[in-house]
Amino acid sequence: MENYLNENFGDVKPKNSSEEALQRWRKLCWLVKNPKRRFRFTANLSKRFEAEAIRRSNQEKFRVAVLVSQAALQFINGLNLCEYTEPEEVKAAGFEICADELASIVEGRDVKKLKVHGGVEGIVNKLATSINDGILTSEQLLNRRKDIYGINKFTETPVRGFWLFVWEALQDMTLMILAVCSLVSLLVGITMEGWPKGAHDGLGIVASILLVVLVTATSDYKQSLQFRDLDREKKKITVQVTRNGFRQKLSIYELLPGDIVHLAIGDQVPADGLFVSGFSVLINESSLTGESEPVNVNFCNPFLLSGTKVQDGSGKMLVTTVGMRTQWGKLMATLSEGGDDETPLQVKLNGVATIIGKIGLFFAMITFTVLAQGLFSRKLREGSQWVWSGDEAMEILEFFAVAVTIVVVAVPEGLPLAVTLSLAFAMKKMMNDKALVRNLAACETMGSSTTICSDKTGTLTTNHMTVVKACICGKIKEVGSSKETSSFFSEIPGSALSILLQSIFINTGGEIVKNEDGKIEILGTPTETALLEFGLSLGGDFQSERQELNIVKVEPFNSVKKKMGVVLELPNGGFRVHCKGASEIVLASCDKFVDLNGEVVSLNEASINHLKDTIERFASEALRTLCLAYMEIENEYSGESPLPSKGYTCLGIVGIKDPVRPGVRESVAICRSAGITVRMVTGDNIITAKAIARECGILTSKGIAIEGQEFREKSEEELREIIPKLQVMARSSPLDKHTLVKHLRTTFEEVVAVTGDGTNDAPALHEADIGLAMGIAGTEVAKESADVIILDDNFSTIVTVAKWGRSVYINIQKFVQFQLTVNVVALIVNFSSACLTGNAPLTAVQLLWVNMIMDTLGALALATEPPNDDLMKRSPVGRKGNFISNVMWRNILGQSVYQFVIIWFLQTRGKAAFHLDGPDSDLILNTIIFNSFVCCQVFNEISSREMEKVNVFKGILENYVFVTVLTCTALFQIIIIEFLGSFASTSPLSLRQWFVCVFLGFLGMPIAAVLKMIPIS
Repeated sequence: MENYLNENFGDVKPKNSSEEALQRWRKLCWLVKNPKRRFRFTANLSKRFEAEAIRRSNQEKFRVAVLVSQAALQFINGLNLCEYTEPEEVKAAGFEICADELASIVEGRDVKKLKVHGGVEGIVNKLATSINDGILTSEQLLNRRKDIYGINKFTETPVRGFWLFVWEALQDMTLMILAVCSLVSLLVGITMEGWPKGAHDGLGIVASILLVVLVTATSDYKQSLQFRDLDREKKKITVQVTRNGFRQKLSIYELLPGDIVHLAIGDQVPADGLFVSGFSVLINESSLTGESEPVNVNFCNPFLLSGTKVQDGSGKMLVTTVGMRTQWGKLMATLSEGGDDETPLQVKLNGVATIIGKIGLFFAMITFTVLAQGLFSRKLREGSQWVWSGDEAMEILEFFAVAVTIVVVAVPEGLPLAVTLSLAFAMKKMMNDKALVRNLAACETMGSSTTICSDKTGTLTTNHMTVVKACICGKIKEVGSSKETSSFFSEIPGSALSILLQSIFINTGGEIVKNEDGKIEILGTPTETALLEFGLSLGGDFQSERQELNIVKVEPFNSVKKKMGVVLELPNGGFRVHCKGASEIVLASCDKFVDLNGEVVSLNEASINHLKDTIERFASEALRTLCLAYMEIENEYSGESPLPSKGYTCLGIVGIKDPVRPGVRESVAICRSAGITVRMVTGDNIITAKAIARECGILTSKGIAIEGQEFREKSEEELREIIPKLQVMARSSPLDKHTLVKHLRTTFEEVVAVTGDGTNDAPALHEADIGLAMGIAGTEVAKESADVIILDDNFSTIVTVAKWGRSVYINIQKFVQFQLTVNVVALIVNFSSACLTGNAPLTAVQLLWVNMIMDTLGALALATEPPNDDLMKRSPVGRKGNFISNVMWRNILGQSVYQFVIIWFLQTRGKAAFHLDGPDSDLILNTIIFNSFVCCQVFNEISSREMEKVNVFKGILENYVFVTVLTCTALFQIIIIEFLGSFASTSPLSLRQWFVCVFLGFLGMPIAAVLKMIPIS
């Protein structure tokens, strides 16, 4: 079976599956009882095609707009520009431009219209806002703005009500056939026997159908609510906005035209807008237009489109258009209907359901043929083949109903949906454990992971950074406390201190602002925050430093260059370049340094060795080191020129402490015991990386630590030898991380999970089997490429995700084992009875009840089992593990044989064993068979909690869902037997008969325990 599934249903990958693969498995699943329900949680390929058409249309539209705007720029000065008149309601609200006009300017990149309105500054005034202070936030003004321009929300698919799920559940083909059978049964029964006696059989089937539909619809409705909640969490994106003169974090859904938004590398542009100020802003518009070439945004091309990504640089934008007036809004509305890709397990279980369904259909047809042939043979013997009574017509109808119900039981519609149920349950619980799943398949795949490639900063460490040591002007000092810093401050020469503070406050991606309470707040990455705090403790003033000088060019930090720089125009003429970054890289570009007297002197061998020793000393204490340098440029400098690469003067080196997170060492040990290798991939210094890796328990005596540059130079053969032992990669570039992940996945067939936070990590996150983005430090680009977002940036949460992944995988295996056992026994019992005795012991109503026990209720009980610590003590499944394992086949076949033997014994020897005689003996025997069969399923459900362990009761009371399902099943079985005899074709049983039924069911548990002792490779 596994080979068949891999050949026909194995093309669907955990992510990035081809459309052909998605189409192929759908065509193979032709035997489906209820397509609407079965395929509810699969991708809507037609809607995706629509979204792709919108993208292509955008691509063409924007290409034309660019050409038009370029042509307009050439002729614009010679044109008489038309005047614009704002509508009355816009004027009355205090604005001078309407929403449609704003939308047409940005979406059409209409330079001519922008000029009509006085450029960006004119739009700012017409929107009644300010570049420096943003919009005013009184409730009245905000409401007025919302009324005129709308809100930044996209049209979503309306919430599906409970009765819609009931309607979908009713569209099960087999249930519809049974409903017709029940209607005929009612008509014939009432005609023959009158009301109410003649209606019992028909009403029994109707009641069973309604019960199945209500339970199914309730389960599906609850799942849909869980997915709805998770979708809301996925869409929570915050941006930095200036309002009322204060910088603040705001949800993108609260943005309004007139807002001033601050953009940095990796951000998603949250609405359509215009560039106000910034440096080196490169925008990737591929999500909207399909074009991979980034676009330069500046004063000449100020148009920013919602949904695009900031690939480089930083700046401020003015929001002009929001919500469904943007192209991104229209695209998102279509994409949301496209749904998520189905997961490999969902597809495989659709395959299993199809195979078993075909077998069931075959058995059902033969069962009906054998039963009908038995009746015809009897009538032929009696010579009454041309005379049919109402009872005989009812018998044929009952045979048909039994055959249809065999198909109901045989087509395990619940198998693929059990995956969704288990994933929905796990995703909800993982959300509470600080992990947001963006891609359903990640839950499954994480359970098979064999390697985790983790970042250091913020994942293994706390990301709360402080400068604790510094080497300025050649002098090393502890600066962890304010007393130590003030003493150090007094020892630094004035000229050196002035340039040092300028370097800290100007060459930064962070900012120091006052919040609404008047308190000072430092914004930026933890590294920038630590440096800015150090600058303040040295007596610096951020605002005065920023206002004194004119910034000509900014090169933001990125993980390839590992440094950042800024060029300043000095008041007395000339320029100064400030540079900071990875210590050894920046130091290599220096040929001078500032000495103890504050004088600039050439670097000699002794001073170079002193600085290198300082870097190593700081790094060996697990400190992150940064080198600060500057350069004077006397000639003219163009903003288009690159920053100089040589000739800098070293100002100093700072050591930043970032403590290891509590619990990381224990989490790494858990991974090791679970067969998962943890590797650290960091951009930090190799000495710092090794010190942290040893502290975390990642780097062992047999492990290898290597720098990215050395890794890049290795041949394929050397990489094959090194990678299995590789535990730390330092000074790595995003390309190095991508190469490592690719080799682990392809050459070594590992299932790889990768963490990332930066924009440049996106390729590695995309390449990995499971991409894990950081929720706090991660950029929007990284989050969008990831499958799971770690909301607290904590490595321990990654281990929790792995545990939940294993739990999902094993829970579904348990459910499949349980359901296949019921399938096999129900099929064989009814088929063999029909062939050998001429009647089926289980009626349509009884089979519908069995179907509900094994389908919806079984999934609820087994697929929602919470994880336990023992899961992390077994080896991972890996890439080649069989889903339906040999262990499962052993349990399925062993349990099936036992149950079949019991049922067959009751059928052939039951009357003698229970001393049954009289007119009701057949009815009582069939009731005992039905009751024993259900008892076997109840105890088999308990045995299925563990596939290999004998103790199946451990933690059973902690799973309230399991206990509730078992209790409800047992209570309802008592009601069916004792009180619903007329409808369910049962007869009340004596205490002795009940005891025997329960005992026979219970006996399955010690047999399951014995089976588990049979060794399986």
